[in-house]
Amino acid sequence: MKQRAVARRRGKEVSEADGVDKPSGKVVGGTDGLNKLSVLFATGVLLGLVAEQVVLFAVPLLIFHDTKQVSTLGFAFALEWLPALIAYPFAGMLADRDGGARLFTRVATMRALILVAVVLVCLVRPGWLVPALMTGGACLSVCVAPIRMSIERMVPQLARDSQIATVQSLVQNMELLAMALGPALAIVGAAVLGKLPLLLVAAAAFGISALTWLPLPRPKVRAAVGWVAREVLAELATGWRLMVQIRPVLLLGILNFTINLVVGVLIVSNAALVTDVFKAPDSAYGLLNAAVGVTGLLNLLLMPALLRRVGVGPIGVTGFWLMCAAFLIAALAPSYWVYAPAFVAMLVGDALYNIYNRTQRVKVIPIEHLGKVMGPFYLLNLLSYPIAGLLIGGLGATIGPQRLALWLGIMLCLIGAVLLPLTMASFRKALLARENANVEVVT
Repeated sequence: MKQRAVARRRGKEVSEADGVDKPSGKVVGGTDGLNKLSVLFATGVLLGLVAEQVVLFAVPLLIFHDTKQVSTLGFAFALEWLPALIAYPFAGMLADRDGGARLFTRVATMRALILVAVVLVCLVRPGWLVPALMTGGACLSVCVAPIRMSIERMVPQLARDSQIATVQSLVQNMELLAMALGPALAIVGAAVLGKLPLLLVAAAAFGISALTWLPLPRPKVRAAVGWVAREVLAELATGWRLMVQIRPVLLLGILNFTINLVVGVLIVSNAALVTDVFKAPDSAYGLLNAAVGVTGLLNLLLMPALLRRVGVGPIGVTGFWLMCAAFLIAALAPSYWVYAPAFVAMLVGDALYNIYNRTQRVKVIPIEHLGKVMGPFYLLNLLSYPIAGLLIGGLGATIGPQRLALWLGIMLCLIGAVLLPLTMASFRKALLARENANVEVVT
């Protein structure tokens, strides 16, 4: 009886933190309220991602057209991602203390202001274009961490365990949809306004995304918690310790690091490959990203039914091997018309794998420590991006980005053949142990 009482009390505490009605366990506002909140949640995520895609379209082209060097793209990519790595653990702590919505709104507003400042500098001092874009990219990179942590923190507040896969697939599909809308908007905007004014369009999208999250649940801020160095270090240590102790999360982080390193090399060099190696116009670069996003529309329609019929495990495996096969084809592609479909298929496979990645990790991390664990988890994942940029910066001009991608693609296939089954088996074991523990508490 004591165990059951404790379980009920713990359930109430979690429910209060997650914006859930204490007596009934239902989301505050009922089903209609949840649907409205989900729409606002998805809209804010989509607008932020569309803005990111517009920036990702404009900035590499502006830098490459100004310097004509693929190595500059690599070093710019590395410079942009390094600050984000430092920010992720602290962003996870902020999301745990804040709850997510408040942090998202503030940081999205900050992103809009950064872009406005970059455009003003470029207009006043045209000779500072590349340094201004790199500096702005680094500042935006710092903002990515709290935005991602806010989204991770909001998902459990809007969905129960049985709905987490659906909400995570919604987030993943918003990313793909943004890859359709963002480049399409960027192509039209670049033709009408020019590439630099596109950054003001992205700033407006960031600002509106901040407004859409204003009505989302905002738990009371943990007023008693300060930012004393000892307390901050203790929370950071807790996050790292839990990530290492939760074996499936650690294995998943290592696998994700490898994937991001390999895929990052192709993403970094994408603008140079399309416009320089394959001699395609700028519009082809935008259409390539838009084609990836169109598949997001199909995913958005098909994924809920597919999840009910198949489950996240087979979807993750299919996505991983589709990504590997398409990556190798892109690395060997002799022309744009071979490269483009392979690049699209690679990112579609990555998106399918990410549904498994995002769904499973949330299930095995204690909700009260989710942000603290996801901070170092993201740091481990994204450490690969600046490394990919440095690889392109150092080796891209000598051995070529495609040959480098081919070597890394073969490495990913070999590592994935071993690590993916181990990771999935570890998740099954952890989830089974959790279910057994819940049954014992109830009985």
